[in-house]
Amino acid sequence: MFFHFLPQFTEYHIVFNLFTFITFRAVGAGATALVLAFLLGPSTIRWLRRLRVGEVVRTEGPETHLKKAGTPTMGGTLIVLAGAISTLLWAELTNWYTALALLSLVWMGAIGFMDDYLQVVQGRSKGLVARYKMVGQLSFGLLLGLFLVLQPISPIPPNWTMVPFFDTWYAHFWVPAYVVFVALVVSGSSNAVNLTDGLDGLAAGLSAIALGTIGVFAYLVGRVDTSAYLGLFYLPGSGELSVFAAALAGAAVGFLWFNAPPADVFMGDTGSLALGGALGVLAILLKAEFLLVIVGGVFVVEALSVLVQTSYFKWTKRRYGTGRRVFRMAPIHHHFEKLGWAETKVVIRFWIAGILCAMVAFSTLKIR
Repeated sequence: MFFHFLPQFTEYHIVFNLFTFITFRAVGAGATALVLAFLLGPSTIRWLRRLRVGEVVRTEGPETHLKKAGTPTMGGTLIVLAGAISTLLWAELTNWYTALALLSLVWMGAIGFMDDYLQVVQGRSKGLVARYKMVGQLSFGLLLGLFLVLQPISPIPPNWTMVPFFDTWYAHFWVPAYVVFVALVVSGSSNAVNLTDGLDGLAAGLSAIALGTIGVFAYLVGRVDTSAYLGLFYLPGSGELSVFAAALAGAAVGFLWFNAPPADVFMGDTGSLALGGALGVLAILLKAEFLLVIVGGVFVVEALSVLVQTSYFKWTKRRYGTGRRVFRMAPIHHHFEKLGWAETKVVIRFWIAGILCAMVAFSTLKIR
């Protein structure tokens, strides 16, 4: 909104010209989302408490988690609201990249809200809810893939994507396979963040790190000079995604104020699916799907730990009659808790791992 209305007043004062710069608007979006989360947080928590939307704790989990039962969940509505409002204020709204990113945030947030509502409020079975969730995620991914193929928004063919560490190599998908690939990236990313959301502040902190990293790449890809110098695809208009990424990162940090241990509120699937889905869509729009594996390395490990644990348990049960486990508990953050690590130690060390992943991702800009 600011981008569309304020620059016309440049003739009265040069300060209004700042609103034409992506860097200024990205900083403004992050700060605005942060402040909005601070301001809306207390009322959101009170609203959730009135609804009696309390967290249900797994009885097989660490004993220290039992005291968390009843803590308000669905706090992800705060992230979605702060991120969306800030983006609407600071981003270029006629830009396809902005529109698709916002749509992904709202769509995935709605799926997560429905998921939380059915499980926590109506007490539906997790199996039924999981099917609804997967259908919603894959549907959005397939529709996004089809849209990008039928209505390309960049001069680069939609079924091309960058390969980290290489400036002249790129992946070229068969078009139908690309549509499926997009759906898998969206659902995989949203579910990976969802699985990571098990400790106070873990998913929010890691998401802020990943979004900040992706936001920098969006800015570089959206500039003709930096993209050429670094051997990246040049995607005109994609720089606006840095504004969206900054807004969502600011919202995640603002939410962290209330989600830091001991948490006053949990994001629930409303927040984790929205954050994960937005990360996946950002990577797709920037043609950096493989880079996302590096940026979100901790999310990938969390998801793989669940896949390995489940697969090994089922295989050993068929083979030996009794299921066996690789980890003491999955996702892997619970494994470290079972080893005796304090929850805050796990969270901070995983944040450090997330920062290391971001550093590796930035190194791909020069190691090409």
